[in-house]
Amino acid sequence: MSELLDYLAVGAGPANLSLAAQAAARPGTAGLHLDRRERPAWHPGLLLPDATLQNSPFKDLVTPVDPTSRFSFLSFLAAKGRFYQFLTARFPAVHRAEFNQYLGWVAEELGDAVRYDHDVTRVRFRGDHFETETSRGAFRSRHLVVGTGPQPYLPPALEGATGPAVFHSGEFVQHAEALAGRRVAVVGGGQSGAEIVRHLLVGRDRPEQVSWISRRPGFLPLDESAFTNDLYLPEAAREFFDRPKEQRAALLAEQKYASDGVNESLLAELYRIVYLTSHVEGRPELVRLLPGQEVAGLDERGDGLRLVLKSATEETAVDCDAVVLATGYVQRLPQCVGELAGRMRLEDGLPVVRRDYSVDWDGPAGNRIYLQNGARHAFGITDPNLGLLAWRSRVILDSILTDGGN
Repeated sequence: MSELLDYLAVGAGPANLSLAAQAAARPGTAGLHLDRRERPAWHPGLLLPDATLQNSPFKDLVTPVDPTSRFSFLSFLAAKGRFYQFLTARFPAVHRAEFNQYLGWVAEELGDAVRYDHDVTRVRFRGDHFETETSRGAFRSRHLVVGTGPQPYLPPALEGATGPAVFHSGEFVQHAEALAGRRVAVVGGGQSGAEIVRHLLVGRDRPEQVSWISRRPGFLPLDESAFTNDLYLPEAAREFFDRPKEQRAALLAEQKYASDGVNESLLAELYRIVYLTSHVEGRPELVRLLPGQEVAGLDERGDGLRLVLKSATEETAVDCDAVVLATGYVQRLPQCVGELAGRMRLEDGLPVVRRDYSVDWDGPAGNRIYLQNGARHAFGITDPNLGLLAWRSRVILDSILTDGGN
């Protein structure tokens, strides 16, 4: 059996990479970060050529809490010899593909503290420590950090219908080439749905038709105004946490488009594309915009699929050959911690989380379970966003190394 670690982190996406990078600056900290993937990859199914971040590159893994860290995005640019060219290029936003390269660079720089191809199969509590079983052996730790990320959400009407012709946007890249010349329905009016629609329409081998469907009343912009962005301050997350549960739920609904709209520049680009295809190319049938529609069902037909839609006033249908579900993600604990889930205190099916992101459970106070990107219900819309990622990891690391401090 391995040495007793200070903590073991399940998952090595941006959240736990941030934790690993910050722990590397704390001499003597014994942390291990495991991921079942063979190599670093951040939403690989959505790494489209033109996709960009909705955050400043300064909101990376470390800079907000340690601007001098050797794991910053600027350090990555300098290490790769592209710092000056990056500045000269004056990108309005960082491309997701480049930020993914940055994450891979950090993982490589961290060495054996981050290990891929380690599939965590089971986590148990053994009296005074956690025992984590993986495809490559078992590890012991005082604390556990769960950072496996959210899981794809499927509309209830389409659960069980996924396959080669119906798939979540997180798998889009794998299917993209097969969509040329076909009728494609994209369900979801957020940033991912918009990026997929653009990708389908600007490529050389376009689909026969693209139907963009959203249950929202329109294709709505992300609210990036200055005062709204104050929601992404640590004190705003703390203030949200201190509110009663009922107020939190109402605020989440009110703040939706501060995190879940489409960049205005992308909306403008899509509008121009639709204009050109309709009026200049003379192909008004190429793009169908269908806001205010909810997916009610899916029927298989001899010549393809029929997607059944419901609006406030009527039921309609879209005939297509493939359905891309850009329907977002939901927070669920991974199966590997199933034995621990029954020991957690839940409200409305979600773990109760303390101010240090530790879960309220019935184990010893000296052994804690922390949630990375799993506490939106407790800390607000900032939780799944990169904006406060470095700050959250700092809170968790400080708690681990000071035995709490709620």
